[in-house]
Amino acid sequence: MTRYMFMVFAGACSYGMLSTFVKLAYRQGFGPVHIAFLQAFTGMCVLWGISLLKEKSRFRFNAPLLATGAAIGLTSFVYYVSVQFIPASLAIVLLMQFVWMGILFDWLLFGQRPGGRHWLCVVLILAGTFLSSGISAGGQFPAGYRKGVGLALLSAFFYAVFIVANSKAGQDVPPVRKSAVMMTGASLAIFLVNCRTLALTPLPGAGILPWTAFLAFFGTVLPPLLFAKGIPKIGASMSALVMSAELPVAVLCSSLLLREAVHPLQWCGVVLMLAAMALLPKTAGKAAIQQPGQTV
Repeated sequence: MTRYMFMVFAGACSYGMLSTFVKLAYRQGFGPVHIAFLQAFTGMCVLWGISLLKEKSRFRFNAPLLATGAAIGLTSFVYYVSVQFIPASLAIVLLMQFVWMGILFDWLLFGQRPGGRHWLCVVLILAGTFLSSGISAGGQFPAGYRKGVGLALLSAFFYAVFIVANSKAGQDVPPVRKSAVMMTGASLAIFLVNCRTLALTPLPGAGILPWTAFLAFFGTVLPPLLFAKGIPKIGASMSALVMSAELPVAVLCSSLLLREAVHPLQWCGVVLMLAAMALLPKTAGKAAIQQPGQTV
């Protein structure tokens, strides 16, 4: 069980880096539409290539997996748009609302009622989230932050949908094939939402390729493979908690690479979240047992 938790944790850390590198790409003049679409499309091509070489199973159309991929595709795109208006450290805090959203969805839709330790972890994570946001330190936010806040919360909703759907859909599909199908759904969703912009706006030059390669690997190749293997084993509620590791990673990256000011209270929040993560192994067994049809 610890191995599957580490897979989800590593995928979350990969996602935590993305907002910082997206903002660095913005400084080079690239926009969120092309970055999000090329990232998803590149990841889809790589995953299908691996799947065709490694897995010989016959392809079957899987609508739930495509819809699951659409959810993570919209998560990435909406989140990337939000960091145009708000600091990366604030955007990740708002994205962290997927924690309680995912647990609530799992409870309401599948009857997976969280236990006492789950709620303790949630309280500690949300307390750490509040401190890490900079709000408690009186942080100042730029013009347009309301739009950014709304978009970041919308990305949290899509992320929660992805976590719950990924824990249930395609459990009999090999991990690489599952990831390839999901990235197909992600690419289609981003394309459909932005088809007019993609059709009328000239493609960026070759300068976007290094950013696309980096973001594709850490955003659409590695995490889906890890999540496809780990999330069904530990369940949606536990996955939502483990994936909160995105926050400390994002705060560290934004501080070191973007030079965003981080107040000491924000570092206290990061430490508090890490303390909450230390409680997770004690709840893993219960979370896994609650998932019907899973083998621990």
